[in-house]
Amino acid sequence: MRSFFSSRKTAPLFLLLCSPGWALAESGKQPQQSTPHHPPVRPPAHAGQAKAVQARKVEYLTTRAVPEAVQRGGGLIQPQHGTQSISEVGRSYMDIQAPTASAFQLVSILPGANVVTSDPFGISPNTNISVRGLNGDALGYVLEGMPLNDIAAYGGYPNQFADTENYSKVGLQQGSADLDSPVLNAAGGLMKLSFLDPSLKPGGLASFSYGSFNTRRGFIRLETGEMGNSGMRGFVSYSNTHTDNWRSGGHDTRQHIDFRLLKEWGQGNQAGILGSWNRADTSYYPFTSLEDWKSSGTRSGRLTRHFEPGENSTNYWRLSRDPEETLYVGAPVHLHFSQRLSFDITPYAQRAYGNFPSGSTLSSTGNYYGTQPVTSLPVTDGQTVRADYTQRSYRSGVNMALHARYKWNDFVMGYWYDYSDDNEPQPFTAVGNDGSAASIWADRKRSRILMPDGNPYLAGGFHTMSQTNALYVGDHISLMQDRLVMDIGFKEVMMHRWGTNDVPGPQRNISSNRQEPLPRFGMRWNVTRKDQLFLNVNTNFRAPAISTYYNSYAGVDANGVPNGTISRTGTNRLKNEYSVSEEFGYRRTGDWLTASLTFFNYNFRNRQIETGEATNPNITTTINAGKQTSRGVDVELGTRPWHHISPYASFEYLHATIDSDISAGADTLPTAGKTAVRSPHFQAGAGLRYDDGHFFSMISMRYMSHQYSTFMNDERIPAIMTADLTLGYRFNNAGFLHQPTLRLNLSNISNQRYLSGINSTTLNAHDTTGLHGGRVSGSAPGYYIGAPFAALASLTAGF
Repeated sequence: MRSFFSSRKTAPLFLLLCSPGWALAESGKQPQQSTPHHPPVRPPAHAGQAKAVQARKVEYLTTRAVPEAVQRGGGLIQPQHGTQSISEVGRSYMDIQAPTASAFQLVSILPGANVVTSDPFGISPNTNISVRGLNGDALGYVLEGMPLNDIAAYGGYPNQFADTENYSKVGLQQGSADLDSPVLNAAGGLMKLSFLDPSLKPGGLASFSYGSFNTRRGFIRLETGEMGNSGMRGFVSYSNTHTDNWRSGGHDTRQHIDFRLLKEWGQGNQAGILGSWNRADTSYYPFTSLEDWKSSGTRSGRLTRHFEPGENSTNYWRLSRDPEETLYVGAPVHLHFSQRLSFDITPYAQRAYGNFPSGSTLSSTGNYYGTQPVTSLPVTDGQTVRADYTQRSYRSGVNMALHARYKWNDFVMGYWYDYSDDNEPQPFTAVGNDGSAASIWADRKRSRILMPDGNPYLAGGFHTMSQTNALYVGDHISLMQDRLVMDIGFKEVMMHRWGTNDVPGPQRNISSNRQEPLPRFGMRWNVTRKDQLFLNVNTNFRAPAISTYYNSYAGVDANGVPNGTISRTGTNRLKNEYSVSEEFGYRRTGDWLTASLTFFNYNFRNRQIETGEATNPNITTTINAGKQTSRGVDVELGTRPWHHISPYASFEYLHATIDSDISAGADTLPTAGKTAVRSPHFQAGAGLRYDDGHFFSMISMRYMSHQYSTFMNDERIPAIMTADLTLGYRFNNAGFLHQPTLRLNLSNISNQRYLSGINSTTLNAHDTTGLHGGRVSGSAPGYYIGAPFAALASLTAGF
C-alpha cells in the first residue's frame, strides 16, 4: 500500500477530499486497493486521451485515501452489502502478517473460524478448519471461480492454494455457499479466495524471510505492466521455503508458482488465465492422544531424527515424508454484451499427486492381497518399509452463467459441469539400512515391493470417476433505489460416480447416482444509509467421501495374524449430508464503525460417521448418524484508524447438539442431546493495530473454549488462548525500491503448550454401556499439538 510518505510533494487538501477514493471511504464503500506493485485499474484502452489523463490523476490521489478505508479493524473487516454473512480480510492486514501464513491462518480470528495448526508458519499439511461446529471437509474452497477441494475427501490444503502476497482478499462465508459455487460439500459454508489484478506498470515485489527453526523463504513477483496498448497485463511469482520440524526429526520444503494474465477491452469485458503450481516435501507431525499428552507433552509421538532398527524403526521421520505436487489452472471470462446482458464462463483443470506414507513392517510370508494369500514377498521378516497411500487425481470442468437485467431484476441462468478421475493405490516401498527409500514418491513400479507375479503388493486400492451436472437459476431483485434487495434461487445438482476396487475380493465395481435440490432465499434492507438488516434461508449439501464406497481387507484374527477378511465395509446407500441454514442479522457501516451481528440456526441431517457394523463391531463402516442442530450468534466490529489506532473484535456463541442416538456395533449409544464435536460454546478474537504510515504494529489474540472430541462427550480438550505480535517499519522510497519494509512476526508470544485442535473423533473414549445393555469399547481420539513461540523476520520491497 502506498503511503503519503512516499512522495515529498503533498496534494492540496481540497483535492484529496474531492477524490473518489475519499468519497468511497466516507460512504463505507470499498475502493480499489493499491500498492506500488498493484495500482488500481484504469479505464479501458479505447477511452479518450483526456479521460485517460484524468484517470491517472485520480489514481494518484486515491492511493492517498486508501489506508483510511482498508484499515478498518486493522484490515480484518470489510463493509458488506449482501444477503448472507461473510467476513473478509483485506490486503492491508495480509501485508503485515507472516508471508508464510496460509489462508486458514489469515481468517483464524474471524467469527466462527476454529483454525487448527501444528506448525507456526503454515507450511505443514497438518492443519484444519471448522466453522460453526462443521469440519473443514464440509466447507467449499474456491479461487476465482474454480474449486480447490480434494476431490476424494473434500478437505482443503491451504499450503497448496497460493502465496499470501498474491491474494487481494480472503473471505469466509459462514453457513452457506453462493448459488453459482462449484462445490459438492459446502454444508458448512465457503472460503472464497481472490487473486490480485496484475499491475498496469512493470515492476514487481521481492521479499526474504528468516526465523525460528531455521525457516528460510524467498519470494519474487514480476509484473509485465500493460503490454503496449493491448489491454493485456500479467504477473508471475515464485517462492521457495524451508523449515525444520519443531518437534520431530526432519524438515519441510515448498516451492510455489502463481501466475495471472488478464486482458481487458470494451466496456467491462475481461478474459484471463490464472493458476498455481505447488511442489512440497513435508513431514506429517504425529498426532497424540490425551493420555500421551498428559504424560509426555510435546514429546508425544515424536518422529526420530535417526533410523533406529527395532521396535522404534517405524517412527523414523523419513518414513513419513509426504511429497505432493499440484497444479490448478482457471480461465475466467466476463463478456459484457450490453447494459442488460452479460455472460461469465470459467473453465478449469487440475492435476494432483501425493503420497501420504507411514512407517510399517512386513513379513516374507503370511500376507494377503485383498482376500488372496501371497506366497512370499522379497523382504525379511519384520523388515521396516514405507506404507504408501498414494493419490493421483485429475479434474476439469466449466462453470457458466448468463445474466439478464430488466428493470429491477437481474436474472441468472447457469450450468456447472465437473469431471474427475481419482486413483488411490496403497503400495509398499523398501528402505535401506539408513531408513531411506529409493523414491519417496512411490509412483514407479520399480520402486515398489512386488509379488511373485511381478505386480505391486497393495494394502488397498480404488479408482473412481465422478461426473457432476448442476443447473441453477436465480433473480437478484433491487427495489427502492437498492434499499431493498432480494435474492431468490434454485440449484439442482446431479452426480454420477463409478469405480473399481483394484484388490481381489467380492467387491469389484461400485456405482452411485445422486441428485440434490437446493432452493434459497435472501433479503437485505437498508434501514438508513449506514444501517442494514439482512436475512437468508439457504440449503447446502455434502456428498459422501469416495472412501465410504469401498471394502478394505487384510483383517486380522484374534492373535493379530492377517487373514484376508474384510476390515471395512463400503456402502453406496448413504444419503447426502444436508443442511438448512437460517440467518438474521444487522450491519452498521458508518464513517467510523463497521460492525455486524448475526443470529444463525442450522438443521443438519444425514450426518456421516464411521463406526462398527451391527453384526460385527470389529468391522467398520460409515453410517447415517442422524441429525444435528447448531444455533448461535456471531459478532464482529472494527473501526477506522483513530490517532493511527485500529481495533477489531469478534465473538461467537455456539450451541450445537446431536439430535439422534448413534449405533455402535450391535448396540446404540445415548448421544441425543450431547454437544456436537468440534463445537466450542465460546470463541473470541481481537486485534489492535497501530500504523502511522512508517511504524506499524499489531497484537492479535484468540480464545477458544473447551471442545468435545467424542460423541458421548466423555473426552474434551481444554480451552485455548494464544496471542501473536507484529512489529514493522516502512522506509521511504530508495532509488528504484518502493517502500522497503522490515517486519517481525512473533507467534504464540506467551509460549503456550497446548492441544490446538481435534484431528480424529470417536464415538466414546471410555468403555460405555449402550442403551440395550451391551458394552461399547472406547477408543482414543487424536489431537494436534500446537506450536511453541516462533519468530520470523522479513524484508520486503516493491520495484
